[in-house]
Amino acid sequence: MIPYHVRRSDRARRVRVSVDLERGVEVVLPRRAAEREAAAAIAELRPWIERRCAELERVRSAVAARGETVPYLGQPLRLIAQPGRVRVHRQGDVLLVPSTDRRAALERWYRRAARVEIEPRVEAACSAAGTSHSRVTIRGQRTRWGSCSPTGALSFNWRLLLAPEPVLEYVVWHEVCHLEVMDHSARFWTMLQRHCPGYPEQVRWLRRHGATLVLSY
Repeated sequence: MIPYHVRRSDRARRVRVSVDLERGVEVVLPRRAAEREAAAAIAELRPWIERRCAELERVRSAVAARGETVPYLGQPLRLIAQPGRVRVHRQGDVLLVPSTDRRAALERWYRRAARVEIEPRVEAACSAAGTSHSRVTIRGQRTRWGSCSPTGALSFNWRLLLAPEPVLEYVVWHEVCHLEVMDHSARFWTMLQRHCPGYPEQVRWLRRHGATLVLSY
């Protein structure tokens, strides 16, 4: 029997099943749904759940294998804890980190670094493409790496800094191309291919390794 927990939701209109390393297997039930619907959903989706659990265990192992390092655009940075420190500070290939609440401090540092890394790349890409944007924001979406609004506002996930640099370059170009072509038509992909010829490789990398772009589990 697969262990799971049930969460009731007033907004849910149907039964949903999710598998997450932090929450485990969760079944979301509409407020008035019978409890037996959760067990039925687990039984129906058992093969998918088992595959998903195996994949997430692979992700957990990959993240744990870093040891006392974190990736930064393809380069490992060694973590050194310092009692009393509240902010992360980089010295070469070393990150000086707080001895407590390290994960939150690291995320704040990555968010700051993401703006420093991404904004110049956006400006350079817009200049090369002959287009412009309205603003750049850094976020921490769970499922999206970037977005482009109809008003020209670009948003990027700070976790991209945990990926190799070519992956970040691809996502920047993907969103900059959307400033000209909002859909994923042939015109969009032709434009992306012209400006970022190696993009299919980066797409494949994200599909395979995107789930590992976390600080820890």
